[in-house]
Amino acid sequence: MGRIVAIDYGRRRCGIASTDRDKIIASPVATVPTHQLEAFITEYHISEGIERLVVGYPKKMNNTPSDAVKYIEPFLNRLKKIMPEVPVFLYDERFTSGIARRAIIEGGVKKKSRREDKGLTDRVSASLILQSYMESLSNE
Repeated sequence: MGRIVAIDYGRRRCGIASTDRDKIIASPVATVPTHQLEAFITEYHISEGIERLVVGYPKKMNNTPSDAVKYIEPFLNRLKKIMPEVPVFLYDERFTSGIARRAIIEGGVKKKSRREDKGLTDRVSASLILQSYMESLSNE
C-alpha cells in the first residue's frame, strides 16, 4: 500500500505533502517548481508508492471554480496519462494559504526565514489540504 499525496498547485511553485505509510499523519514533503512537478511526482511514486493523489482545487466563495482552474486542468489531464493507475481526487483549497501563513507565524518562524523560504507556505498548504481530506474520509 502506498501513500496519499497532496499537491497545492501554483503557477510557479507547487507544495507537496504526503501521509506516512499508515496514513495517519500528513507532513510537508517539498516545494517543487511547477515545470518540474510531473517528474517529481513520477519519481516519488517510484520510490514511495502513491495510492492516491489529492489536488487542491481552487473555488470561489460561491462554490464555483476559480480562474486558476485553467492552469490546473492541463496538469490533471497529463497526470491521468502518466499515472493512470493512481486515482486523483480534487479537494477544495479555499483559505489554505491564509491558514498556512498564520500557522507559520504562530509557529514562531521568523520573518527573515519566511521571506527566504518562499515554498514554506506551499508545503504547509499542501499538508492542510491533505489533513482536511483525510479527516473527510474518517467522517464518511
